[in-house]
Amino acid sequence: MSDNETNAPRIDTQRWPSFWRRLVVALALLTAVAFLATAGRASLERFFLFFPIRRPHNNELTPWRQGEEIIGYARLVDSPRNVWLMLHGNAGQATDRLYAMPCFAEEDAVFVLEYPGYGRRSGVPSKESFNQAAAEAYLYLRETYPQTPVGVTAESLGSGPAAALATQPTPPDKLVFIVPFARLADVAADHFPAFLVRWFLQSDWDNPAALAHYQGPVDVFGARDDRVIPVRHARALAEAVPGANLVIFEGGHNDWAAGCRAQIRYP
Repeated sequence: MSDNETNAPRIDTQRWPSFWRRLVVALALLTAVAFLATAGRASLERFFLFFPIRRPHNNELTPWRQGEEIIGYARLVDSPRNVWLMLHGNAGQATDRLYAMPCFAEEDAVFVLEYPGYGRRSGVPSKESFNQAAAEAYLYLRETYPQTPVGVTAESLGSGPAAALATQPTPPDKLVFIVPFARLADVAADHFPAFLVRWFLQSDWDNPAALAHYQGPVDVFGARDDRVIPVRHARALAEAVPGANLVIFEGGHNDWAAGCRAQIRYP
């Protein structure tokens, strides 16, 4: 055996099993941390964005069914002049929106969508589940009322899935946005540090992008004293949509239906 061989570093093969065990444990821990970080982001987003209520239905709105599932609640009208799909805000449930009915014309039918995870509807709240539920409900109304104008009105967070409907092959005949935003990330930045918004916000609706090719009429109602979604966000949405009709009313985020400050009409 040469001196080089004598002085060469020795590999202790007895330690190999211990090394591999440690590697496996380390990889498992890294995987767990990554999973928890991802799950934590989704949970944090749901915590900050979605506030569902699951109270029993107890007013004159009619359960709106698709098959056996209740997908919302409606004010039904015989031979309606127009049909509206309403996408409500991030709190409560569809049956709570009885207060909005006087803001629609008496001859119009109104269908308020129940979001997944809200009321008695199964599912998990998210951008994807809201968009999908809105699209399915909209197409269902188109099939049910093929000869009747179908418009979409959206309150607050509902402006995200409502704007997404503008990309449908047959888009809504009219869009009405009440206390809306242009981009959800911009609203979140009003309330939370930018680094936190970038980390947890995965459901960033970009309404101007969704409305870029929409040719129908658009009404935008903003609340002058809105502290939830400040009125500049409604202005930004209206400015991004050529020809949009902007109305600024006195009051806060939840005052639009009081005295029908936002009147929903077609055309």
